Amino acid sequence: MKSLMLFLKQPTTKIGILTACMFQIIFSTIWMTGYHGVNDQMGNLKIVIVNDDSGIGSKIVDHLQENLPFKTERAENIAIAEEMLKNREADMVMHIPSNFSAQLESPHPAVIEYKINESNPAMIKNIMQGAANSITANMNKEATLMGAQAVLNQTSLPQEQREIIAQSLSQRVAADIESIYPVKGFSDQMVPLMLVLASFVGAMLMALNLGQAANNLAGTIGRWKRYGIIAVINIASALLISLLGSSFIVMLGGHIKHGFLSLWGFQTLFVVAFLFLAQLFVLIFGMAGMVFNIILLSLQLVTSGALVPRDLLPDFFYSIGRYLPATYAVEGNMNILFGGTTLSHDLWALFWIIFVVILLGMATVAMKREKTRELTSKTSLEMVK
Repeated sequence: MKSLMLFLKQPTTKIGILTACMFQIIFSTIWMTGYHGVNDQMGNLKIVIVNDDSGIGSKIVDHLQENLPFKTERAENIAIAEEMLKNREADMVMHIPSNFSAQLESPHPAVIEYKINESNPAMIKNIMQGAANSITANMNKEATLMGAQAVLNQTSLPQEQREIIAQSLSQRVAADIESIYPVKGFSDQMVPLMLVLASFVGAMLMALNLGQAANNLAGTIGRWKRYGIIAVINIASALLISLLGSSFIVMLGGHIKHGFLSLWGFQTLFVVAFLFLAQLFVLIFGMAGMVFNIILLSLQLVTSGALVPRDLLPDFFYSIGRYLPATYAVEGNMNILFGGTTLSHDLWALFWIIFVVILLGMATVAMKREKTRELTSKTSLEMVK
């Protein structure tokens, strides 16, 4: 019992228990509120419709825009729609070909083409595939009904011809679902989330230990020099950390669309952002800054779009995600790993975040009084006296 009490009296024991409790409280609060009402936000997903059929296609589009539980937008041609899909401005493209009406009158099924971008959270693919199948099934029922009415009006046809027509009515509309930037397996789909989680947790722990090292050296190294040394360590460590992470993804069979060097370079950039961001709160609040880093970890996992599409989040969490590096880390990783458009937007966003965080860190260092210098001057005065 005495040994137990000795352990419990240690500050590190209390901090460890408190940290574990804080993880439960913070994650439960943020995740339960961040993901609350996700199913009610499905209407924020967008389907772009391209209609090249001058016949029944226009009626189909009008009907879909009135009844689909998603945002819908018409595009002039398939090229514009596909560009929107690649830029993640649309979640699915639906294309009604020019011969759709003619196909409905033939014995063969009329085909509607769907395109889905798998370089997205897996939830997007599942929702949109379900939507494509549902749309096709409903259109097939309506087309079958129209066909049946036509058959009833032609009951004087020979029996053989009736059977042929009846067979053709079994499936009047079929779906042709195509994926751009297909993802091979579930493990590949989880890589963007894994990289963000591993990188920021590592940044948190590194910031904590560097903060303790800086405090231990406060009596021998000036505050600006300490901050400069931490900055150099952050950048050098980011290169090494990212090299290890990218290398293990390759060694374990991960698919990288745009090559190893792209992944390594981009991961280095967002790891630098994570390191300086985690370090900022340690600079401001000391060891208590880890509480803010735990909050940041939970917020970034919810708002980054790695698990749930950002369009399905409440407005408050969607807005917060714009200012956090994980959002751009996930989007950039998806582009590099699975395929996508240029990285310029994500790169500039991360550069700006790093720039602002470094400025805030420098402001914190400038405002903090150097305790060791004050102690030294007091000691010197006492010795003179």
